[in-house]
Amino acid sequence: MAGKAHPVSPLAPEGLPELPAIAGVELGAVEAGVRYKGRTDLMMMRFAPGTVAAGVFTTSKCASAPVDWCRANLEKNSNARALVVNSGNANAFTGKAGAAAAKTTAVAAAKLVGCKADAVFLASTGVIGEVLPAEKVTAALPRLATTLKPERWDEAARAIMTTDTFPKAAVRRTDIDGKPVTIVGIAKGSGMIAPDMATMLSFVATDATIPADVLQPLLAKAADKSFNSITVDGDTSTSDTLMAFATGKGATHKPVAKLTDSHFRNFRQAFEDLLVELAQLVVKDGEGARKFVTITVTGAQNAKAARKIALTIANSPLVKTAIAGADANWGRIVMAVGKAGEKADRDKIAISMGGRLVAEKGAVHPRHDEAAATEHFKGTDISIEVDVGVGKGSATVWTCDLTHGYIDINADYRS
Repeated sequence: MAGKAHPVSPLAPEGLPELPAIAGVELGAVEAGVRYKGRTDLMMMRFAPGTVAAGVFTTSKCASAPVDWCRANLEKNSNARALVVNSGNANAFTGKAGAAAAKTTAVAAAKLVGCKADAVFLASTGVIGEVLPAEKVTAALPRLATTLKPERWDEAARAIMTTDTFPKAAVRRTDIDGKPVTIVGIAKGSGMIAPDMATMLSFVATDATIPADVLQPLLAKAADKSFNSITVDGDTSTSDTLMAFATGKGATHKPVAKLTDSHFRNFRQAFEDLLVELAQLVVKDGEGARKFVTITVTGAQNAKAARKIALTIANSPLVKTAIAGADANWGRIVMAVGKAGEKADRDKIAISMGGRLVAEKGAVHPRHDEAAATEHFKGTDISIEVDVGVGKGSATVWTCDLTHGYIDINADYRS
């Protein structure tokens, strides 16, 4: 099965950025025939000894076998020597057979790398409810392991795609105490995207030396501002996995003892920026998406409340279809604010579209320009700002419109 090709999203970037090698990382991809034919579907990363890992995973109560495997490994230690990822099969809701398939894959990869199985991390994405054909993966791994090279980021990004229409990658060059360090990340995601580890996978590697007790909170905090602030359709996958790997094989820099170290500030910002870029690329490849939407909520009781309100707006089918149809129907935004379950002062709410005030003080703005608002909604980069008038909490989330293309893709996903 080749999988049906879909037109590349009109929001896609012109191409991948130049992705430099990360010292201590080798990677590549092959066709294993897990589900697709005629395309790569198995990716592997091999890490130098001393590499540490951190991870943030789905909050789904039906988490996949690879997610269980990774969580268990990170509870024991943070050592990482390999990552194996397949597309086409999520190995989720597969019971003991799925767990056995995950372990078989990890053991096979460990033998090739020369490490213990608990230093191998896994991720799978694709159809739920089908046991991963581990024999296909293990048969392809030896061939894959002999071809790993530091510069094959683009191949890795393509191998983890499912309904994605373009590969996603980002790079940042920054410093720690004046010493140069590099961060590269890849991601996949197009549908079944909602916060709480927004099917979404992302893997980030750096040559910096970062201890596990710093890397883990760094990743968690950055995830909240990036992948936990996007939504395509409100559905949280069984397989969502975001992992970071620090090899420590770059330039020697001043040790990082804690997240708040002043000399770590530049890296923290660059790391967060990279994750935000990757998260936004996922939204721009939302199934059937034609418009990228930024929703900012201010004046909420706190930041948590602001994000909930923003996500309620972003997940509203009525709001999303209005955007798709270039209908600047601000009444639907009022509806979404009202149903969010968070405090909002009806008579103080202010709504702007594209920076233009359309409603305030519980009513339409007397100088509201319907034509200007409609023109803004005809574009591909939409902004909606809402102040709910009760506090100082604020949050920004990103989403896309909801078009018939979403139905077309998901109605025949398994066919």
